[in-house]
Amino acid sequence: MKATVTVMLKDGVLDPQGKAIAHALESLGFAGVRDVRAGKVIEIELAETDPAKAEVAAGDMARKLLANVVIESFRVSVGD
Repeated sequence: MKATVTVMLKDGVLDPQGKAIAHALESLGFAGVRDVRAGKVIEIELAETDPAKAEVAAGDMARKLLANVVIESFRVSVGD
């Protein structure tokens, strides 16, 4: 079963990568970009077949390693 963990900086945390992307988009002629927030997506293939257990396992992985929960939030989705 595949679990997808999406990690983003929390609101209010400075995002220099997002700012750099916004500036680059503007310099390429993309007008109207107000803000960009950059994050990461981690796909994990699990042996677990129970979706609820897979979601719990991926959430534990996110809390312990994949996200810095002080400055980042995450969400987990599970599917085939």
